[in-house]
Amino acid sequence: MSFMLTKQLTGGRAIRGVALACALSLGLLACGGSDDNAAPGTPEDVEAALAEGGKITVWAWEPTLEQVAADFEDEHPGVEVDLVNAGTGNEQYTALQNAMGADSGVPDVAQIEYFALGQFTIADRLLDLSGLGASELSGTFTSGPWDAVRAGGGIHGLPMDSGPMALFYNQDVFEEHGVEVPTTWEEYVEAARALRAADPGTYITSDTGESGLTTSLIWQAGGQPYTVDGTEVGIDFTDGGTRTYAELWQQLIDEELLAPINGWTDEWYQGLGDGTIATLVTGAWMPANFVSGVPNASGSWRVAPMPQWEEGGQDTAENGGSSLTVPSQGRNHELAYAFVEYANTGPGAATRVANGAFPATNSELRSEEFLNTEIEYFGGQQANLVFAESAANVVPDWSYLPFQAYANSIFNDTVGQSYVSDTPLTESLAAWQEASRNYAEDQGFTLTD
Repeated sequence: MSFMLTKQLTGGRAIRGVALACALSLGLLACGGSDDNAAPGTPEDVEAALAEGGKITVWAWEPTLEQVAADFEDEHPGVEVDLVNAGTGNEQYTALQNAMGADSGVPDVAQIEYFALGQFTIADRLLDLSGLGASELSGTFTSGPWDAVRAGGGIHGLPMDSGPMALFYNQDVFEEHGVEVPTTWEEYVEAARALRAADPGTYITSDTGESGLTTSLIWQAGGQPYTVDGTEVGIDFTDGGTRTYAELWQQLIDEELLAPINGWTDEWYQGLGDGTIATLVTGAWMPANFVSGVPNASGSWRVAPMPQWEEGGQDTAENGGSSLTVPSQGRNHELAYAFVEYANTGPGAATRVANGAFPATNSELRSEEFLNTEIEYFGGQQANLVFAESAANVVPDWSYLPFQAYANSIFNDTVGQSYVSDTPLTESLAAWQEASRNYAEDQGFTLTD
């Protein structure tokens, strides 16, 4: 399973059945563990740690880190990096929380997706990296990922990548049926109707209910269903952005314009390849999955800006993405931070982008080499220009819950019902809100109106 594929899975349906040894977020505080949360050192201490050398353990599933770790060791001969795949997404989070609860075997560095950061920061399990040098990196990363690692105060990780969203579309299908590529969400619905009228076997996209897509579209529409201030959380799926999303998406559900195909299945890849699924609105990490999963459709697909809620707009959102963090119970904070910074800025970031990762760094996103790359799969299109523009227009100030992993795990039992019954999205979103609020209260959070 590729890194890009895993991100989408852990943000959506595959998160069902999460079983953590300790309860998420605040519950983790009751699991025991080390009191070693000493303030980290300084950039000078980081340099000293590199000169002294030592061994660090890195838990991550992202394959481009293999080359980065090798390069880091070559540059610093006294340093050994033990790169461990402890599972992908929630598999690793379960192992990480178990290790933290037992105060044994905690890695020095851990990959954590943006949506899951809160459950560790709220429990004070991750170092604030500001003093080690992270505070000097403002402006290094695009706003979406940078906001994600700074949520809750401090800087609790450095962005590995980003997922600015775009519209992937099968140009051959649109041209065959004489349908214009949509630039707004209203046009998207019209295109969905036109494609099905021309060929009942063709759908604008597939969607059987996915938490990551739902929250990303609400994010783009200006919704802010989650507010977080320490242990005070607000959960409200009645705001304007959420209503905007629900009203439009309800049309696609009611008119049966969405292919009833689960994402990341063999049937889904087949649908992307044979024209059954005509578009995909997702993060900029998707191209590698097209190349590996839908090789027969090479040359048919193109990339366009994300459809807009208002004509002439440019707002986008993120979908997916991870950070590298330094657990407070790790053994060598300074050396761990040195690796985190190397992997996510400078040479490490360039290496990862060269091996297929989508950058979170402004320097990579603005480089002529990156922007002018002609992607063969998309007919030679310079698709990175679209992705970079999307990254620059991500709506700011989005928040995830400190227990977003749990909230996502109950999505199918709440919002998912709108896809299999006559329950309106507004009602199922209200059910998701209530269930999430109940969980927050059970875990000791203070709810705000």
